[in-house]
Amino acid sequence: MRTNHFARIVAVCLLSVCGLTAQEQAPRHEIGLTLGGLFGPSRESGNTKLNPNAGVAFQANYGYRLWGGQALAVYGEAHFLASPNRTVDTANLSATRDFASLFVTPGIRVKLRPAARISPYAVVGGGYGQFEQSTYLVNGDLNPAARRVHRGVFDFGGGVDSKLWRFVGLRAEVRDFYSGSPLYNLAGLSGGQHNVVASGGIVLRFQ
Repeated sequence: MRTNHFARIVAVCLLSVCGLTAQEQAPRHEIGLTLGGLFGPSRESGNTKLNPNAGVAFQANYGYRLWGGQALAVYGEAHFLASPNRTVDTANLSATRDFASLFVTPGIRVKLRPAARISPYAVVGGGYGQFEQSTYLVNGDLNPAARRVHRGVFDFGGGVDSKLWRFVGLRAEVRDFYSGSPLYNLAGLSGGQHNVVASGGIVLRFQ
């Protein structure tokens, strides 16, 4: 009887430990640092075609777990992107020669299996964008446009986090920052602009 009673106690303890392990949650804080390319589609104004070339995108992201379990977690995030220079290809010599981009977009991230080795996620957010136009036009003349212009931004996308070592992981991600346009100096050009970023880097996770 005593042996059976002891066996029951051991079994209950083992089940309790397994239950706690199964309920283990992902770390509460995440810091992502990624590097990628910033792309955008061609734009048209009348018979003039304008093509913003690809640029380098430096990104930093902070995420805080608001709610979550083993299958799903919801994070609040703050995302920062800086792209120092994107040249402009166009036959219109009075267009802006190049521009820089800055986006700051808080948002929400929904991650599947946040404590697993591989965790896919989707993001959506919005915030502030700034474009800094070149001081020169394509033809080399001084640019009469304002040096900076401020725009609203809506961003959405997704990616995958994978564990690498202890609190360090890898991140691959694609986002689209839809915003107003830089000041290209092309009459008739209107509407928003897609700014698509494909990037990769590291993510640091801690409680």
